[in-house]
Amino acid sequence: MLTIFRRHLKDCSHRSRRYRRCRCPIHVEGTLAGEPIRRALDLTSWEAAENLIHQWNSAGKIGGSLAKTETVKNAIALYLADATARNLSERSVYRYRCFLERSFLPWCEAERIKEVRTLTFERLAKYRTSWTTWSSYTAAKNLELLRMFLRFCRKAKWIDDNPAEDLVSPKTEASPTLPFTDEEEAKILAACSLYRTHNKHGKRSPARLRAFVLTLRYSGLRIGDVAMLETKRLEGSSLLLYTHKTGVGVYVPLPPFVADELRIQAQLNSNPDYFFCTGKSTIKCATVLWQRSLGTLFKKAGVVNGYAHRYRDTFAVSLLLQGVPIEDVAVLLGHATTAVTQKHYAPWVQARRERLEEMVSRTWVAEPCRLKLLVS
Repeated sequence: MLTIFRRHLKDCSHRSRRYRRCRCPIHVEGTLAGEPIRRALDLTSWEAAENLIHQWNSAGKIGGSLAKTETVKNAIALYLADATARNLSERSVYRYRCFLERSFLPWCEAERIKEVRTLTFERLAKYRTSWTTWSSYTAAKNLELLRMFLRFCRKAKWIDDNPAEDLVSPKTEASPTLPFTDEEEAKILAACSLYRTHNKHGKRSPARLRAFVLTLRYSGLRIGDVAMLETKRLEGSSLLLYTHKTGVGVYVPLPPFVADELRIQAQLNSNPDYFFCTGKSTIKCATVLWQRSLGTLFKKAGVVNGYAHRYRDTFAVSLLLQGVPIEDVAVLLGHATTAVTQKHYAPWVQARRERLEEMVSRTWVAEPCRLKLLVS
């Protein structure tokens, strides 16, 4: 229980702690939630002091304040609006929307959780147990999205702390990067001719499909970036991958025959500003359409586990096997740091493999006598 009283100054004529009509400073003493306190409130208004103590009692702790109330639905809407205002990519905002509006919000409604402040560690742990259909990698990514959303809620002062921070991420085992072999690449290019020729704008025409596959292979771009590739980014035989914030562009040279096939597709395309799209569709729509076409292509070629991103892996691994520094490969792939490149492509770094082989070979020379005894 907390008690407020006036601590009269020396020049005050009153000495009783019960007297309230003077302007002497107000102090508080007592305990709240097992925490003792005896200090000045830096207030002289009795009404203000009573309101402050009432706020502490409602919050359940000394110095606590009543959290602003906000519904989960409105908080999600504001978070997505803020993500759009920060000029995040369309794919990132779509990823946030899918998780929050299609998974998290329906679960909150089923559990009758209306306000953000009622989210607790126990409830979020129960929510995570419902992720039975997701892989460990997807669950880890969604947990990070949940933490980001609740971190936003904490900054908005709808909750005092982030209850998702203490949830441990699931253990994930990153599968090794497997580029296409030379035989698989040959099969895929040969399978392009198995498609029957449609009209000149047909997405599955042999020449159009072949040009798309070659661009994936020799540029290292993602499928969405190739699907929305603009003709102005091709200068001679060099393709502009992206532009740094400093305004400096990163180019990759393409084989001349790949550049020629791209120019042919630009002439056949209905919109001369693009190679493979009309410019009216979204990047998501164009990506889905090309994923379907490539999925059929990989089946016709007899390539197991074929998908577009393996061309990006093939591009990176081919550079590393030729001794290109991993820092330069990270720049071509558009990675912010080499840590991402190191995580996925470290086993393919040629310099590292040669250094390890040399270190192992030194042990053979250092102990020739022992080796001879072991062999005999």
